[in-house]
Amino acid sequence: MKEIILHEVGLRDGLQVEKTVVPMEQKIKWVDALMEAGVKIIQLGSFVNPQKVPQMGDTDSLFTYYSQPGKKQGDVILSGLVLNEKGLERGMACGVDMFCMGVSASETHSMKNTGMSTTEASQRITAMAKNAMAAGKRVQASVQSAFGCGFDGPIPEENVFKIIEKYLEAGVKNISLADTSGHAYPLQVERLFTKILSMDSSLELACHFHNTYGLGLANCFSALKSGVKYYESAFGGLGGCPFTKLPSGNVSTEDLVHSIQRSGMWLDMNLEKLIELAKDVSRFFDRELPGFVMKSGSIVHFKKKEQ
Repeated sequence: MKEIILHEVGLRDGLQVEKTVVPMEQKIKWVDALMEAGVKIIQLGSFVNPQKVPQMGDTDSLFTYYSQPGKKQGDVILSGLVLNEKGLERGMACGVDMFCMGVSASETHSMKNTGMSTTEASQRITAMAKNAMAAGKRVQASVQSAFGCGFDGPIPEENVFKIIEKYLEAGVKNISLADTSGHAYPLQVERLFTKILSMDSSLELACHFHNTYGLGLANCFSALKSGVKYYESAFGGLGGCPFTKLPSGNVSTEDLVHSIQRSGMWLDMNLEKLIELAKDVSRFFDRELPGFVMKSGSIVHFKKKEQ
């Protein structure tokens, strides 16, 4: 099995729909906990208009904080989401390690999310990707609503592949499929990722699933079977796109790590620290979160107690 890597998106996708704005000091505690648990890539936020998404108002400050000597642990990569050229400019100025950007395969979602058609977004995002890579930055380009859309319904797979062809022409090698509305199912996941790898076997693929219909983990394992390298999830299963029809949480980080560890991988990641983090997030928002393992504990943990 090739190396697979967790990309924690709770600070961005997990928090962006929450009405209670999390203070920067609290976010720092959660980021530090993720680093201590052994998470390799952490998304600190998105460079969007804070009036539209107040939760992301401190994204620039968070990156600036972790740009200080000694604040970032080891070789952790800090990623940020950008939707347009202004966002890329802000990210360049405050120390983003890896830029995440994307184009929606759904025309309706694209207009609601970015105010651009799919064609315009594709042209601008590929130009942004080239600029970021020329500056020595890592870039991950995604196809959003790749598996279906709450507004437009089923998305023709050719629409997805056309966007990916544009990414390949721009020289992007890290490509993600995002299940923005949670419509994906395992056989579809395997089919799309297998087709993409047939377009260029040197690609590093990423997946981002929402748990709207309860298939998030199953889809992750279909992605694993298909050769996907990067897995995006959020602590506690928080999250959802505010510009989709039915916002729903991400795959829970603790649930994903627990499942992968039972398969013999990610054993260097501290699951107990991730569970404690999810519980802390639950206490902060004063409600039960969707994740399962934070409630049940890990099977390994209970086996140890029984011996």
